[in-house]
Amino acid sequence: MTTSGADIVELDRIAVQESLRVLAIAQPADWDRDTPCAGWTLRQLAAHMTAQHHGFAAAARGAGRVAAHWREPAAYRSDPGQAYRSAVQTVLAAFAEPGVTEREFDLPELGSSFPGRVAVGFHFIDYVVHAWDAAVSLGIGLELPGSALEAAAAVARRVPADPAGRGPGFAFAPALEVPSGSDPLTEALRLLGRDPDAWPSAR
Repeated sequence: MTTSGADIVELDRIAVQESLRVLAIAQPADWDRDTPCAGWTLRQLAAHMTAQHHGFAAAARGAGRVAAHWREPAAYRSDPGQAYRSAVQTVLAAFAEPGVTEREFDLPELGSSFPGRVAVGFHFIDYVVHAWDAAVSLGIGLELPGSALEAAAAVARRVPADPAGRGPGFAFAPALEVPSGSDPLTEALRLLGRDPDAWPSAR
């Protein structure tokens, strides 16, 4: 399995669909649950995920520099689940367009533009991690195939671990030590600053 070309688009689709499955389980009272994203409730995490879908979809279509596409929609306050479902449809349609991995994506939050293959890889690893964030917040397990988890670990190994680019204000917390023999999901999470032992699934 590689993480280039059509493969990364399919891997991203799998991760995004899993995030959709997880958030569909949330009941009204669940949106105020804490998540592994420090200071964020599940509602705030879903709002971030929704905004990122719209932003990446815009970037795939050449409009990534338009700030409005990256803003959290007001609808997330009243119906975060519906807002998220709509955003998923938008980003998956954009990424399914022919030649998307050969385009340049403007990603203002990262301060640069990136080849589509790389940009979709960023989106993929984000949604593996955020699907896990949402799942453990709800006390459920993550259901991703081994191929997606192995790819996530491979991508996580390539994320720069320089402490100057980790922590508050950055995409990921400082990397944690990965115990020998860790499974791919644990490896990916710990490399990206998540501690699975602190958030065991409850059911």
